[in-house]
Formats: sequence, C-alpha cells, structure tokens
Amino acid sequence: PLALSGRAFSRVLWLNSAMFKRQKILLALLEQFDGELSRTSLQKLLFLFCEYRADPVYEFVPYKYGCFSFQAAADRRKLTDKGLLADSGRWKLANRGGFLDQLDYADRQALWDLKERFGGVSQRELVRHVYVSYPYYATRSGIASRILTPEEQKAVVRHQPQATGNILFSIGYEGLKLEGYLNRLIRSDVRVVCDVRKNPLSRKFGFSKTALSTALARVGIEYCHLPKLGIVSDKRHDLETQADYDALFAEYEKTTLAEGQPEVARIAELLRTKKRIALLCYEKRPEQCHRTRVATAVLALNTPKCSVVTE
Repeated sequence: PLALSGRAFSRVLWLNSAMFKRQKILLALLEQFDGELSRTSLQKLLFLFCEYRADPVYEFVPYKYGCFSFQAAADRRKLTDKGLLADSGRWKLANRGGFLDQLDYADRQALWDLKERFGGVSQRELVRHVYVSYPYYATRSGIASRILTPEEQKAVVRHQPQATGNILFSIGYEGLKLEGYLNRLIRSDVRVVCDVRKNPLSRKFGFSKTALSTALARVGIEYCHLPKLGIVSDKRHDLETQADYDALFAEYEKTTLAEGQPEVARIAELLRTKKRIALLCYEKRPEQCHRTRVATAVLALNTPKCSVVTE
C-alpha cells in the first residue's frame, strides 16, 4: 500500500482517537446522503437524527431558517481544518472514508432510517416538515410565512414567548450547553444578558465573551459585560461549604458591590427600559454565586416593580 502523506496520516490518527462522537455522526450523516448537503439541509437532518436518539449529541435553537446548532457549525470549521470536509459553502466530504463504520449499531440504524425517510425529499419539504412537526424552532424563521399555511403559522405563534412584565432572571450556565442556555433565554423572552463575570472566559464551548456575545446577537439578544461586578478567581479557591461562600459574598457586598453601584444602576436602567434582563455567571446554585447579591442590590434601587426568577 502507498504510504500516507503527513497530513493524511495526521487526519487518520485524529479520526481514530481524538474525534468526538458527535463529529463522527456528522461525517457519517454526510456519507449517508451522498457526501454533500446544503447548510440548511444538514442542520435539519442532524436535528431529526437527534430527535430520534434518547441521548442527542447536539442541541438546537430557533434561528432564521429554523433549528440551528452552534456546536455543529463550530465542528464544521474544525473538520474542515482537519481536511475531512471540503472548504466550500456547503457541507461536503473531502473524501469517502467509511465513517458510518465508526458508529455503534443504534446510531447507524438511526442514520439508515433517516436516509430512508428523507433521502428523496427536497430542502423545502424538509424544512416544512421540521416547522410543522416542531413549531417552536420556526418561531424566529424568516421564511416560515412562505412555506406554511395560515393554520400552520398559528401553531408557530402559539410557541412564541407570551410572558409580560419586568423580570430579572438569574441563570447560571453550569451543566448547560450553549443552545440549552439560549433556549432558556428565548422561551423567557429575555432581551439583555448582563454578564457579571470578572473574566468572561470559559472552557465550555460558546461561553467565552466573544463567542457568547456573537451567539446572543444571532438570536436577537443583547449582551452587556460588567466586569467590575465580578469576583477575581483567586478568591473562589477553597470554597468547600456554604459558610465559605457566605463569608466570601459578605466581603463582596462591602467591597466590590459597594464600589460597583454605577454598574448596578446600569442593570436597573436596563431592567426599566428592556423589561426582561438575565444575570449570567457560571454556578448553577444561586446561593453559591454572587449574581444573587447583585440581583438584591438592583432591587434595592428605585426600579420598576419586578419579579426575580432564579434558574
């Protein structure tokens, strides 16, 4: 056999070791659909595949053409860099490589079923099927009115946020994927996310400042970073009990929060004008995150009557 080039050998090694299961599924899906799909069709087929599985490898948000996964789009760039996808405007395999064989039987069966059901379906029919079957994901579509009947459009409207009133949400992203976090915001009709981290960096995909602000903008939500309300990471070391957290936050209220009143006032003004604001930090449990103290400080100002929702 011919020796592999350095790049080809590196690609094979990465495929067999470092590649995530979700990325293998992307490649196998393309392989099932003759090696090439439009961006819209790929997202819809991947969404349907994930709906078939009890343990979906991707999550999705409603977007301008329906369901969309930011993680899948990022994986596309990664797979292109590795030479497994062609650098083009479509999803296209750079070469055929037996990707389906990399999956377990249940995933292979789900892809076979997907091909049998949608292999001969046009992109328009595919999009329409997703919109009719999963109307929530059509709520931000710019094309729904062109492919749905008036009655079908009513179902989409019913899935749009209906909440009213001023609400200050407190939501940590611990344990959430980016799309799961965004869906919480979308369903609650949040208009602005106030990031109260000192250093808005994260090892979790999508939660560092640039990636997060970009994703939020793409689903119509504003981003506001207020680093002066954050806590330096060194002070968060060795927090083992709730008493440790309480002591940290007591000090935080006397120092950082006292000095950060202009930022607190800014949140209060956003709450007044935008009505539905979310405070963002990492911790899932509100009693272990300083955003709870920030929320209390905001409510202490002369703000519109509002509710605080902690998630």
